[in-house]
Amino acid sequence: MLKIIIGLGNPGTRYEHTRHNVGFWVVDALSDKWGIPIKRNRFQAKIGEGFFCREKVLLIKPQTYMNRSGDVVKPILEYYGADLGDLLVVFDDLALEPAQIRLKGKGSSGGHKGVQSIIERTGTLEFARLRMGIGSTPPMINTPDYVLSVLNCHEVAQYQQAVEDSALAIEVWMQWGIEKAMNQFNSKKE
Repeated sequence: MLKIIIGLGNPGTRYEHTRHNVGFWVVDALSDKWGIPIKRNRFQAKIGEGFFCREKVLLIKPQTYMNRSGDVVKPILEYYGADLGDLLVVFDDLALEPAQIRLKGKGSSGGHKGVQSIIERTGTLEFARLRMGIGSTPPMINTPDYVLSVLNCHEVAQYQQAVEDSALAIEVWMQWGIEKAMNQFNSKKE
């Protein structure tokens, strides 16, 4: 069996520390924690392949830019013959408070263009996701500028904890499934 964890973000140093790249941060944290280097370039993505608790896992960072994330996901699922139940997508969410995490087993894109791209390319809403809140767009700034803005010093520590919690939640998902992960992590205090 194979588990596929895809963190959404934008490639390059320009976007590395922006709110829109929280999916990349979580995948990088898993890479460090599990000792799975993300260095292969394939399927328009950076890929790490290894094991967690004797289960094969792919860690993926699409390099297509956010709005074309589905262009990576569909070919990977087809190539590996993976089931959608073994896919988890990690991304930022404007509807959640900053650094708050929520897991779901399926659902709409909620207006997130990277997730919408995956839904359009796979033809389904039936895949697990971990959303990390970035808070709503402040007044006097447009949404693209906000999601592509860099965290301030105070926010960095808050997000580091959220990334650690996300990694733990993903480990629970891998071992015991989405319901257990949701029960354990969706009820945590904000």
